[in-house]
Parts: sequence; C-alpha cells; structure tokens
Amino acid sequence: MRTILITGGAGFIGSHVVRLFVNKYPEYRIVNLDALTYAGNLENLKDIDTQSNYEFVKGDINDSSFVNTLFSNYQFDGVLHLAAESHVDRSISDPMSFIMTNIVGTVNLLNGARAIWSSNSDGKRFYHISTDEVYGSLGKSGLFHETTSYDPHSPYSASKASSDHLVRAYHDTYKLPIVITNCSNNYGPNQFPEKLIPLAIHNISTNKPIPIYGKGENIRDWLYVEDHAAAIDLVFHKGRDGETYNIGGHNEWTNIDLIKQLCKTMDSKLGRKPGTNEHLITYVKDRAGHDLRYAIDSSKIEKELGWKPSLQFEQGIEKTVDWYLANPDWLENVSSGAYEKYYDKQYNRR
Repeated sequence: MRTILITGGAGFIGSHVVRLFVNKYPEYRIVNLDALTYAGNLENLKDIDTQSNYEFVKGDINDSSFVNTLFSNYQFDGVLHLAAESHVDRSISDPMSFIMTNIVGTVNLLNGARAIWSSNSDGKRFYHISTDEVYGSLGKSGLFHETTSYDPHSPYSASKASSDHLVRAYHDTYKLPIVITNCSNNYGPNQFPEKLIPLAIHNISTNKPIPIYGKGENIRDWLYVEDHAAAIDLVFHKGRDGETYNIGGHNEWTNIDLIKQLCKTMDSKLGRKPGTNEHLITYVKDRAGHDLRYAIDSSKIEKELGWKPSLQFEQGIEKTVDWYLANPDWLENVSSGAYEKYYDKQYNRR
C-alpha cells in the first residue's frame, strides 16, 4: 500500500483531490493534512471521511518539528502539496502569513521528504501545486508557457514564485523527485466565498451588492475544479520527473462578463425576471497591483498526458450554481463570523 500525503486537503481544490484519490485508489492510504484555518472545512469531505483508506491529521506545515515527525511516522511515498494561503487581497493586508505558509511551510515539507527519501527515492514524488499568477500579467494577446519568465506582482504570487523556485532547487541540488503545475483560476463546489464566483452567488442569493474591482475589465482563464483534480491525478502518476506543466481551462472571461453570465444563470435558477440580478453589480476601488490578464497554454499537458478540460464555462457555472443553491447551510456556515468582518473591511469602500 502506497501512503500519500495531501496537504491542504480540507480546502477547496484539496478536498476535490482527496475525494478523487480516496475513491479511485482504494489500494492507497490517503493522509489529509490540514491546519483547518478559515478556508479549511472538513464538511467538504463528509462523504468519504469514513473510508478505510482515508485519514485526517490536523497540523501546521509551518511547524518543522511536527512535519519531520509526521514524515518519520508515516514514511510517505508521495506528497501532493496544495496547502497555501491563496487570496491576493489577504496577502496585501497580511503578507507575513503568506511568506510563512507558502515559503517556509513548503521548505519544511521538502525537508521532510528529503529526510525519508535520501537513501531511496525510487517511486517517490513531491508534487507542488502552484498558480499562473507567478508569471505576472499579460496584455491583450499571448499566453503563459512553462518557460515564461516569472514576474509576480503581489505578495501572494511572489510567495508562490519563491516556493516554485525552492522546489526546483531541491530537485537540482538534492535530486528530490518533483513535479510542479501552475493552474489558472479554479471554480466549482466548496469554494470559500472570498473568491469571486462563490461571493457573487452568495450575494445574489441574498440580494446584496456584487462588488467588482475597477471597471471589471480584468481577464482570467477559468478552470472547473474537478477538471483540475483530474489533471493533478495524471501529473502525479504520469508526469515526467523535474517537469512543470501548465493547466488552464481555455475559458477566458473579463470579470464583468463573467458576472453578467452568472447573473443571467441565477435569474433563471431563482425564477427572477431576466436582468434582475445585474442591478446588484457595484463597482469598488480597484485592487492594488491588479494584473490585467492571465491566460495559460496547456498544450504540454495535453500532448504528453492527454488531458483536456471537460467543461466549458457555461456548463461549469451551471453545475456550480446548482451546488451552492442545493447547499445553503454550507454557504451560511462558512460566510459568518470572521468572514463577515473581513468582507466588510475589503468591499465596503469606494
């Protein structure tokens, strides 16, 4: 039995990866490590938490002693590292949390893997999941390639860029078997409502204003989270050692067009008159250092591993809306208390 560590497995993307691996690989022992900060929620995994090949461990990757003991006790055969502070706005107001988790936490995991694989790394793999934001901002044309120079513009993207470099350095210096992927914006069920799509769904449902930065002209490439989990599965098992793969959804949307499409979908789902929800759109002061456009060239993973996104945005957003409308208790539980204070601070300004 292979023992696989998945960090951040109670979070948005991580929970989908954990579910996929637990269900698809009953011969694997899946250990989910999560600190259960504001974005980690074990309710995301209640459908698989009694499976015999699944185990949850609460812990902080910033604690090197804890990480070393964990690796020593479990003797992991593979690591899928998704644990990260990931929201740009939070990185602007609290950069140190991002430096600690995304940089120091990653190095602690690398050291843990190196310690137990130093004598024999055959069949082992450290998989670091990163973001397209490390590449910086594009103009109206062009795509991010795996060879695109890094040009991060926020504390979040700078911390992820640093962790990417460190993972590669451990491969080059210590021969640690690694792979890295850089993905575009994810969306889908179980996403914490600080991110654009679940925030908008929540606000539309409760007839609150939908905050849009600037004029809503920023462009993002959107990837359905289950398609991303499928790509992670392929890269972990079949990706080439030391390689980087970009994962994109082939779904570029300006923020304002995306929100208008979401408003249209929710008009229909909620039985509201067409155009009703668009009146909730409210423009707020733009984010500092806001990148104009991200877009990914996924041709490498498509050619080498045969992966392609299965859903176009209109299909994915309908599935996403259906999930949130069917799970109002989940949304209510995660969008109260500390989240409300953060939301007021972030968006109740012009």
